Amino acid sequence: MRSVEALAPALPAPVLRGRAEVDAAQVPALELFDLRAGYGRVEVLHGVTLSVPTGSVVALMGPNGAGKTTLLNACAGIVPVSSGCVHVAGHHVNGVDPDVLARAGVCSVPEGRGVFPNLTVRENLRVFSHAAGPMAVLEERSYALFPRLGERRHQLAGTLSGGERQMLAMARALTADPVLLLLDEISMGLAPIVVSQMYEKVAELAAGGLSILLVEQFATAALAVADYAAVLRQGRLIALGQPDEVAGSLSDAYLGVLR
Repeated sequence: MRSVEALAPALPAPVLRGRAEVDAAQVPALELFDLRAGYGRVEVLHGVTLSVPTGSVVALMGPNGAGKTTLLNACAGIVPVSSGCVHVAGHHVNGVDPDVLARAGVCSVPEGRGVFPNLTVRENLRVFSHAAGPMAVLEERSYALFPRLGERRHQLAGTLSGGERQMLAMARALTADPVLLLLDEISMGLAPIVVSQMYEKVAELAAGGLSILLVEQFATAALAVADYAAVLRQGRLIALGQPDEVAGSLSDAYLGVLR
């Protein structure tokens, strides 16, 4: 995985805090300061402050409608920020185009997989090969991480199982060799054993140094791999800390029954 410093050439000049620029080694991969964002006149996020330290996994949880996907999309430049700040590797990125952020290494796996159903597994990967070097290298990396995709390389994505489509969506995002990965509900619609397998891959990626912000409505699998956890409710952060600390404050009123 690329280092966080590799974002610098593609992003605006870093912000300054006080009289000196923060040491690059201590700059979080992602920082949100009093973030407010939404759609038109409807504000969804009401002053969220959150940090993803470099090389860590942060799990963002909350009920449907809490604003979790809106927060991820604001980080990716898809939803405009009305006030507050989004910093990536110490760089102020409010208003930066999503494609610029993606090329810099801020990559997303959206809810609902986001693959091209009428293309094969290999063709889905090829779409992004221009940003990832030779196709052979890309395939080698993708199939090493997800051997099942290697077995299905000539199969149409629309005929894959839900778990296989999720693997393909993650493999596509990883073609850009990201430094920050945004994952939205990767457990949705998957059997528990497949969810466990997907989170094993998340843990493997994190162990390799990738910084990850993941959204989950249900907590058990996410908390098992997270370094930090946060709970969002009605657009506001109501709990933040290490997984065991946050787990103790969760209730069915926020998340439903934990699994």
